[in-house]
Amino acid sequence: MTQPLITDDERAPNERPVAVVASRHFSVETHAGSGTVPVFANGDWLAPTREVKRAVILIHGRLRNADSYFDLAERACALAGGGADTLLIVPQFLASADLSAHALPPSTLHWEWTSWMGGENAEGPAPISSFDVLDAILQTLASREQFASLSEVVIAGHSGGGQVVQRYAVVAQGEAPLVVRGIALRYVVANPSSYVYFDAMRPSASGEFEPFDATACPSFNRWKYGLEDLPAYASSREGAGSADTLESRYAHREVTVLLGGADCDPQHPALDRSCAAQAQGEHRLARGLAYARYMASRHPEGSAKHRTFVIDGVGHDAKGIFGSAAGLAALFGDAS
Repeated sequence: MTQPLITDDERAPNERPVAVVASRHFSVETHAGSGTVPVFANGDWLAPTREVKRAVILIHGRLRNADSYFDLAERACALAGGGADTLLIVPQFLASADLSAHALPPSTLHWEWTSWMGGENAEGPAPISSFDVLDAILQTLASREQFASLSEVVIAGHSGGGQVVQRYAVVAQGEAPLVVRGIALRYVVANPSSYVYFDAMRPSASGEFEPFDATACPSFNRWKYGLEDLPAYASSREGAGSADTLESRYAHREVTVLLGGADCDPQHPALDRSCAAQAQGEHRLARGLAYARYMASRHPEGSAKHRTFVIDGVGHDAKGIFGSAAGLAALFGDAS
């Protein structure tokens, strides 16, 4: 049975075992070890196919209800007129409590309740980042033998999943195999609670950007809000890059931000109200609009690659965001 998709009212606690775990498991191997991740997908996505032209990877929110997000992906794909040429993939980043609750195999990767949102390492069975999982999925999709006709990959997420996508777009190291094949990669970030800033500037009450007073919040520029104390995925690898390099790469990636015009409740129960998040604005809509101004001011030449859309009348609602015209276009724009 599919779990309810918590959208405009996220009062259900995330610190309890999920109701549904995907039956298929995807293997991830890194220099630090190996593990498996449950994955929802339409069809046998690991079997060779020449039909698939587009792959959409959708990341669930803090409730880890990947089954509900897979249902959303299927409905949105149908609305967009997608068919056998579109592959839908929803990986499930489980918490440690989920393993015993569902008697999962010991190979299953599991994190602290929300650490996967920032790309932190799993608690077991190996120190593998949620970003490593995305790298492994991209590596698989880049296989010419398995996906001979693939021309486009989209990584999208809403709320907590939007945080994953925005952070991954900053530090991603898994694009190279796609680039070699000429496969386009796009990122779709919907209604996250916060963003990664590249310096100490933050929006002021006037809307201008000013150096933030660290005495008011010493953690304001630490990962996942800034580039201090990067996770192991980004800080311990050769070629990870300096802050300037990370920013340049991000600015040149194709990123679409989708914001609910009514996602403006400063007391929303699922809103990050830490001082580091508050430094970016009082609610999700304000934070998203401020970040769009921030990136545009630093990279005016990137306006064609970074776009922000406000979906009028939609709150913190994944269905409303991805079911809108802008949402459907962001997920399922024509594959070349």
